[in-house]
Amino acid sequence: MTDPESLFTLATWLSLPGWVLLVVAPRWRWSARIIGPVILPMLLSALYVAALALHLPHAEGGFGSIADVRTLFSDDWILLAGWIHYLAFDLFVASWEVRDSQRLGISHVVVVPCLVLTLFVGPIGFLCYLLARALKRRVEIE
Repeated sequence: MTDPESLFTLATWLSLPGWVLLVVAPRWRWSARIIGPVILPMLLSALYVAALALHLPHAEGGFGSIADVRTLFSDDWILLAGWIHYLAFDLFVASWEVRDSQRLGISHVVVVPCLVLTLFVGPIGFLCYLLARALKRRVEIE
């Protein structure tokens, strides 16, 4: 598996067990404390480092303007690294959402839609969770 398409598939499938565990087994001690925030993001991060280390030095573009970023991400290896970046950090954020919701006593039924949104549109899911969190705290205060 040395082509970006194969590694894209591998990285995507590698992240999925973490998501499944966070949704269906959130109280299993390994789900939100080890697998979701540590093991899978660590493996994805290693793949990310490898993709960048091997291909960023030869890539055109950069981060100075949107045109530079567009050029940079026109390289499939750099685009793959960007995808892995999303996979790792969204899973890490989702793991925090689950741990935090358990600590605050927020029903998992409320958290699951936030997790789904975090998986597909990361920042929207995170904001959704923060809203649920704020509502829970407001209800406790009143």
